Amino acid sequence: MTTYDNNYSRFVAWTKVILPVVALGILSTLFLFPRNIDPSQSIPYAEVDVEELAQNQRIGAPNYAGVTEDGSAISITAKYARPDTENPKRINATELTTILEDANGGRIDMIAGDGIIDSEQQITSLRGGVQITTSTGFTIDTSAIVARLDETSIVSEGQITARGPLGLIDAGKMVLKTQKGANASHLLVFKGGVKMVYDPKTR
Repeated sequence: MTTYDNNYSRFVAWTKVILPVVALGILSTLFLFPRNIDPSQSIPYAEVDVEELAQNQRIGAPNYAGVTEDGSAISITAKYARPDTENPKRINATELTTILEDANGGRIDMIAGDGIIDSEQQITSLRGGVQITTSTGFTIDTSAIVARLDETSIVSEGQITARGPLGLIDAGKMVLKTQKGANASHLLVFKGGVKMVYDPKTR
């Protein structure tokens, strides 16, 4: 048997036995007495309002394309679109771009903040500030317009400001339609107190 010369040697020998035993006792308590988990507590980044998600369902980057009865091609794209809760045949869209092209190469681009595409009424209503650019050199700004999907027809719903080949035009209303006859080109008409500032530099 090993003998010890003094009390210090005995103390060191006992600590070599006691300390590992104490450490094992502390570790055992971590497994024997685990912390209770509350299943009602959710992870913060996993919290999702399922009901709100279902009500605000939307489609990203939708597009619509068709041909009017008078032969013009129309296409509509948007950043987001979601079905109308009151009318399933109507779609609410955000950041719309509408392009209308006739058979003779004429083109009209319309950009709006938001709008509605109504397949039942065969119209698209552009709102939230609308900018119209035509291949004939006009840039038109207005608050809202209504364009038909089944024929070439665009009507502004308020005051318009246009910049074109002859200068600046202010009017109470703008109407675009197809001319009758074999030509079938677009006709742009300004109505309602038309004022024009002639600028020869734009010619």
